[in-house]
Amino acid sequence: MGSQEVVEVKFRLADGSDIGPSKYSPSTTVGSLKEMILSQLPQDEVNGPKTINDVKLINAGKILENDKTLAESRSPVSEVPGGIITMLVVVRPHIPHKNNDKLQDGFPKQGSCPCAIL
Repeated sequence: MGSQEVVEVKFRLADGSDIGPSKYSPSTTVGSLKEMILSQLPQDEVNGPKTINDVKLINAGKILENDKTLAESRSPVSEVPGGIITMLVVVRPHIPHKNNDKLQDGFPKQGSCPCAIL
């Protein structure tokens, strides 16, 4: 690969830490980048991300789609030639399946205040 055939990207997490920078082919999909990020995040968190749909990548204020490539997702206005692209990583907590919100008897869980206003 020549120097113009790679894109150098680092990923900024919510806590201010970074993953990378690493070099990727412009044909790399956003979905595969998310898989790489998932593999490097701590797996012991209860509400941590479970799938790539729980992770959002943002570049130049735009949420990137899983099926788009890096070449399609780049923003030439905000990039410095030969520079490293910094993408923000937003992790959405994993939401349990709706059936888990019901009690054993089939009734939905009550809120913390069982008050009735008359």
